[in-house]
Amino acid sequence: MLLFGAAIMLSAGNIALGQSTRAEKKAAKAAEIKNLILSKKYTFKASLAYPLSGSSIPLTSSYDVKLSNDSLNIYLPYYGRAFVAPMDPTKGGIMLETTRFTYKTEQNKKGGWDISIDLLDNYPPGASDVRQLRLNVSQDGYANLRVTCLNRQAISFNGFISAPDKK
Repeated sequence: MLLFGAAIMLSAGNIALGQSTRAEKKAAKAAEIKNLILSKKYTFKASLAYPLSGSSIPLTSSYDVKLSNDSLNIYLPYYGRAFVAPMDPTKGGIMLETTRFTYKTEQNKKGGWDISIDLLDNYPPGASDVRQLRLNVSQDGYANLRVTCLNRQAISFNGFISAPDKK
């Protein structure tokens, strides 16, 4: 009987230890995400696209948005209705490199982050019709990105944020 009681105590101790380790990992991940967002150096990697009309589309290629302080690089697909066709048919996705944008962050009630990136202008003319990016990031790094354009329907993407790739 004594042996059985000791086994139960040992098992309960292991469960408590496992839960504290899990909580520590979650807190460390939340701190890492906070540091990435506040440093303005991270990559959003898209895994699903959600056109305004239609169902979700799994992305099998590598699509992302890279933010590095004062530089923004967007490489995303586009599915949806365009009100103006691009002059070059190979430019159908959302592709943009710019340094002219504003960046605002706000921590939400759930401990995640709401990020607003507004593009300041469309220079040179015809370069891109992207106007705004809204990124909602959880404490775990999972994120939803909504892209608003001038001449196309809005589109959303699910994915996650991570530290930028070191090259």
